Amino acid sequence: MGLIKQYFPELSEEQLALFEKLEKLYPEWNEKINVISRKDINELSIRHILHSLAIAKYTQFTPGTKIIDVGTGGGFPGIPLAIYFPECQFHLVDSIGKKIKVVETIAQTLGLKNVTAQQIRSEKIKTKYDFVVSRAVTAFPRFVSLTKHLISPKQINPISNGILYLKGGDFDEEIKPFNKRISLVSLTDYYTEDFFETKKLIHLTF
Repeated sequence: MGLIKQYFPELSEEQLALFEKLEKLYPEWNEKINVISRKDINELSIRHILHSLAIAKYTQFTPGTKIIDVGTGGGFPGIPLAIYFPECQFHLVDSIGKKIKVVETIAQTLGLKNVTAQQIRSEKIKTKYDFVVSRAVTAFPRFVSLTKHLISPKQINPISNGILYLKGGDFDEEIKPFNKRISLVSLTDYYTEDFFETKKLIHLTF
Protein backbone atom coordinates (compact mmCIF):
# COMPACT_ATOMS: atom_id res chain seq x y z
CA MET A 1 0.00 0.00 0.00
CA GLY A 2 2.89 2.35 0.69
CA LEU A 3 3.93 2.42 -2.96
CA ILE A 4 0.38 3.07 -4.16
CA LYS A 5 0.05 6.00 -1.74
CA GLN A 6 3.49 7.27 -2.74
CA TYR A 7 2.78 7.31 -6.48
CA PHE A 8 -0.89 8.29 -6.24
CA PRO A 9 -1.24 10.73 -3.31
CA GLU A 10 -4.50 12.02 -4.81
CA LEU A 11 -6.35 8.79 -3.96
CA SER A 12 -9.13 9.10 -1.38
CA GLU A 13 -9.23 7.05 1.83
CA GLU A 14 -12.07 5.04 0.30
CA GLN A 15 -10.00 4.23 -2.80
CA LEU A 16 -6.97 3.29 -0.70
CA ALA A 17 -9.16 0.98 1.36
CA LEU A 18 -10.32 -0.73 -1.86
CA PHE A 19 -6.73 -1.24 -3.01
CA GLU A 20 -5.84 -2.67 0.40
CA LYS A 21 -8.77 -5.07 0.13
CA LEU A 22 -7.72 -5.94 -3.42
CA GLU A 23 -4.24 -6.91 -2.24
CA LYS A 24 -5.81 -9.42 0.16
CA LEU A 25 -8.40 -10.83 -2.23
CA TYR A 26 -6.09 -11.90 -5.05
CA PRO A 27 -3.86 -14.25 -3.03
CA GLU A 28 -7.01 -15.90 -1.62
CA TRP A 29 -8.51 -16.39 -5.08
CA ASN A 30 -5.24 -17.47 -6.60
CA GLU A 31 -5.21 -20.47 -4.28
CA LYS A 32 -8.50 -21.62 -5.84
CA ILE A 33 -8.07 -20.52 -9.47
CA ASN A 34 -4.63 -19.63 -10.75
CA VAL A 35 -5.03 -16.28 -12.50
CA ILE A 36 -1.65 -14.80 -11.53
CA SER A 37 1.68 -16.64 -11.61
CA ARG A 38 2.96 -17.85 -8.22
CA LYS A 39 6.06 -15.69 -8.69
CA ASP A 40 4.02 -12.55 -9.36
CA ILE A 41 1.44 -12.91 -6.59
CA ASN A 42 4.01 -11.81 -3.98
CA GLU A 43 4.71 -8.69 -6.08
CA LEU A 44 1.06 -7.87 -6.72
CA SER A 45 1.27 -4.16 -5.90
CA ILE A 46 4.19 -3.53 -8.29
CA ARG A 47 3.70 -6.04 -11.11
CA HIS A 48 -0.08 -5.77 -11.38
CA ILE A 49 -1.60 -2.79 -9.56
CA LEU A 50 1.05 -0.13 -10.26
CA HIS A 51 1.60 -1.53 -13.75
CA SER A 52 -2.12 -1.15 -14.48
CA LEU A 53 -2.24 2.34 -13.00
CA ALA A 54 0.46 3.57 -15.38
CA ILE A 55 -2.50 4.39 -17.64
CA ALA A 56 -3.75 6.81 -14.95
CA LYS A 57 -0.31 8.46 -14.98
CA TYR A 58 -0.55 8.89 -18.75
CA THR A 59 -4.04 10.38 -18.87
CA GLN A 60 -7.05 11.33 -16.77
CA PHE A 61 -10.23 9.90 -18.27
CA THR A 62 -13.22 12.23 -18.49
CA PRO A 63 -16.19 11.09 -16.34
CA GLY A 64 -18.49 8.97 -18.49
CA THR A 65 -15.64 7.47 -20.54
CA LYS A 66 -16.27 3.89 -21.66
CA ILE A 67 -13.29 1.54 -21.50
CA ILE A 68 -13.01 -2.12 -22.49
CA ASP A 69 -10.25 -4.32 -21.07
CA VAL A 70 -9.63 -7.06 -23.65
CA GLY A 71 -7.96 -10.24 -22.40
CA THR A 72 -8.36 -9.04 -18.83
CA GLY A 73 -7.16 -12.31 -17.29
CA GLY A 74 -7.59 -11.86 -13.55
CA GLY A 75 -8.80 -8.28 -13.95
CA PHE A 76 -5.76 -6.23 -14.98
CA PRO A 77 -5.58 -3.43 -15.87
CA GLY A 78 -9.37 -3.06 -15.58
CA ILE A 79 -9.98 -3.52 -11.84
CA PRO A 80 -7.29 -1.07 -10.59
CA LEU A 81 -8.39 1.47 -13.20
CA ALA A 82 -12.03 1.08 -12.18
CA ILE A 83 -11.07 1.90 -8.57
CA TYR A 84 -9.08 4.92 -9.73
CA PHE A 85 -11.78 6.17 -12.16
CA PRO A 86 -15.11 5.49 -10.36
CA GLU A 87 -17.04 7.77 -12.77
CA CYS A 88 -15.99 5.79 -15.86
CA GLN A 89 -17.48 2.52 -17.12
CA PHE A 90 -15.33 -0.58 -17.52
CA HIS A 91 -16.18 -3.73 -19.47
CA LEU A 92 -13.71 -6.54 -18.71
CA VAL A 93 -13.68 -9.41 -21.21
CA ASP A 94 -11.78 -12.66 -21.58
CA SER A 95 -12.36 -15.89 -23.48
CA ILE A 96 -11.63 -18.01 -20.38
CA GLY A 97 -14.65 -18.45 -18.12
CA LYS A 98 -12.85 -19.22 -14.86
CA LYS A 99 -10.92 -15.95 -15.10
CA ILE A 100 -14.13 -13.99 -15.64
CA LYS A 101 -15.62 -15.72 -12.58
CA VAL A 102 -12.74 -14.36 -10.49
CA VAL A 103 -13.13 -10.87 -11.98
CA GLU A 104 -16.89 -10.83 -11.31
CA THR A 105 -16.47 -11.98 -7.73
CA ILE A 106 -13.72 -9.50 -6.94
CA ALA A 107 -15.67 -6.61 -8.50
CA GLN A 108 -18.75 -7.58 -6.47
CA THR A 109 -16.76 -7.99 -3.25
CA LEU A 110 -15.24 -4.54 -3.72
CA GLY A 111 -18.64 -3.07 -4.61
CA LEU A 112 -17.45 -1.74 -7.98
CA LYS A 113 -20.65 -0.62 -9.68
CA ASN A 114 -18.73 0.63 -12.72
CA VAL A 115 -17.45 -2.83 -13.75
CA THR A 116 -19.08 -5.50 -15.92
CA ALA A 117 -17.33 -8.74 -16.84
CA GLN A 118 -18.08 -11.11 -19.71
CA GLN A 119 -16.70 -14.28 -21.23
CA ILE A 120 -16.54 -13.36 -24.92
CA ARG A 121 -14.05 -12.85 -27.73
CA SER A 122 -13.46 -9.21 -28.68
CA GLU A 123 -14.28 -9.78 -32.36
CA LYS A 124 -17.88 -10.67 -31.39
CA ILE A 125 -18.50 -7.42 -29.50
CA LYS A 126 -20.56 -4.76 -31.29
CA THR A 127 -20.50 -1.97 -28.66
CA LYS A 128 -18.23 1.05 -29.13
CA TYR A 129 -15.79 2.34 -26.50
CA ASP A 130 -13.56 5.37 -26.07
CA PHE A 131 -10.56 3.21 -25.22
CA VAL A 132 -9.40 -0.39 -25.42
CA VAL A 133 -6.91 -1.24 -22.67
CA SER A 134 -4.84 -4.39 -22.29
CA ARG A 135 -1.62 -5.88 -21.00
CA ALA A 136 0.23 -7.62 -23.84
CA VAL A 137 -2.16 -10.48 -24.54
CA THR A 138 -0.76 -11.05 -28.05
CA ALA A 139 1.48 -9.46 -30.70
CA PHE A 140 0.44 -5.84 -31.19
CA PRO A 141 -0.61 -6.03 -34.89
CA ARG A 142 -2.89 -8.98 -34.11
CA PHE A 143 -4.37 -7.17 -31.12
CA VAL A 144 -5.12 -4.12 -33.27
CA SER A 145 -6.85 -6.26 -35.91
CA LEU A 146 -9.02 -7.91 -33.21
CA THR A 147 -10.06 -4.71 -31.44
CA LYS A 148 -9.98 -1.70 -33.79
CA HIS A 149 -13.70 -2.07 -34.54
CA LEU A 150 -14.45 -1.31 -30.87
CA ILE A 151 -13.22 2.31 -30.96
CA SER A 152 -15.86 5.02 -30.97
CA PRO A 153 -15.33 7.99 -33.32
CA LYS A 154 -16.83 10.39 -30.75
CA GLN A 155 -14.14 12.19 -28.73
CA ILE A 156 -14.74 13.27 -25.11
CA ASN A 157 -11.22 12.96 -23.65
CA PRO A 158 -8.10 15.17 -23.68
CA ILE A 159 -6.27 12.43 -25.62
CA SER A 160 -7.54 10.79 -28.81
CA ASN A 161 -9.62 7.62 -28.59
CA GLY A 162 -7.71 4.43 -29.24
CA ILE A 163 -5.78 1.53 -27.76
CA LEU A 164 -3.74 1.83 -24.55
CA TYR A 165 -1.47 -1.22 -24.48
CA LEU A 166 0.97 -2.10 -21.70
CA LYS A 167 3.88 -4.13 -23.03
CA GLY A 168 7.45 -5.11 -22.11
CA GLY A 169 10.55 -6.15 -24.02
CA ASP A 170 11.59 -5.31 -27.57
CA PHE A 171 8.61 -4.73 -29.84
CA ASP A 172 9.97 -2.16 -32.33
CA GLU A 173 9.10 -4.37 -35.31
CA GLU A 174 5.55 -4.92 -34.02
CA ILE A 175 4.71 -1.22 -33.93
CA LYS A 176 6.44 -0.15 -37.17
CA PRO A 177 3.25 -0.32 -39.28
CA PHE A 178 1.56 2.12 -36.84
CA ASN A 179 4.42 4.53 -36.11
CA LYS A 180 2.62 7.65 -37.37
CA ARG A 181 -0.31 7.05 -35.02
CA ILE A 182 1.57 5.90 -31.92
CA SER A 183 2.70 7.62 -28.74
CA LEU A 184 5.18 5.51 -26.79
CA VAL A 185 5.91 6.11 -23.11
CA SER A 186 8.51 4.39 -20.94
CA LEU A 187 7.09 3.50 -17.53
CA THR A 188 10.38 4.58 -15.97
CA ASP A 189 8.98 8.09 -16.55
CA TYR A 190 6.50 7.26 -13.78
CA TYR A 191 8.13 4.63 -11.55
CA THR A 192 11.63 3.89 -10.24
CA GLU A 193 11.32 0.13 -9.52
CA ASP A 194 13.52 -2.22 -11.61
CA PHE A 195 10.46 -4.09 -12.86
CA PHE A 196 9.49 -1.12 -15.04
CA GLU A 197 12.83 -0.74 -16.85
CA THR A 198 11.63 -2.52 -20.01
CA LYS A 199 7.93 -1.68 -19.70
CA LYS A 200 6.20 0.70 -22.08
CA LEU A 201 2.73 2.12 -22.71
CA ILE A 202 1.62 2.23 -26.34
CA HIS A 203 -1.14 4.66 -27.29
CA LEU A 204 -2.48 3.98 -30.78
CA THR A 205 -4.95 6.56 -32.07
CA PHE A 206 -7.68 6.16 -34.69
